[in-house]
Amino acid sequence: MIPAVSSQLLLLAIVYALLAFLLLVLCLGTRWHWGLKASLVVLVSGFYVFSFQTFRGLAGWPAEDELPRQFVLLSAVFDEPSPGRGHEGAIFLWVHPMKDDAPLAMPRQFKLPYEKDLHRILGDGIKKARDGNTQLGETEPRRGQGGLAWLRPAANDKVEIKLRDLPRAQLPEK
Repeated sequence: MIPAVSSQLLLLAIVYALLAFLLLVLCLGTRWHWGLKASLVVLVSGFYVFSFQTFRGLAGWPAEDELPRQFVLLSAVFDEPSPGRGHEGAIFLWVHPMKDDAPLAMPRQFKLPYEKDLHRILGDGIKKARDGNTQLGETEPRRGQGGLAWLRPAANDKVEIKLRDLPRAQLPEK
């Protein structure tokens, strides 16, 4: 059985192939100006590239977006850098975003650039989470960043991640 996400991507690929076929028929069967035909081919090709980048999240690729302000840490995988191979390394986080102290619908995966201090902080948080202490994470912009925030790309902003134990729920008295 094909998983739901894979079948959706397969259906999407079939629809795009049909669109390309219809464009081919239009280009061969009409007497439109060659400039219009060429621009339609470029437009459809650009649409394929744009849709591939957009739908990568459907297939489970990590988001390179900004981490949510508040989240519950679920897991992390550390891909350490290897300067000999020219590999910069990365940290993959699985988090449950929070808004107004309530979790959002689905957990998300994020990809962060590798940093030794962040590896240590998240490693300690994962150990505490395995011991039964759920970890609540918060992000803050790093101190000392110069320039205007709205001029910097969002995905490249350096943030400071702080983890703390999520308070245990208090049961009501009888």
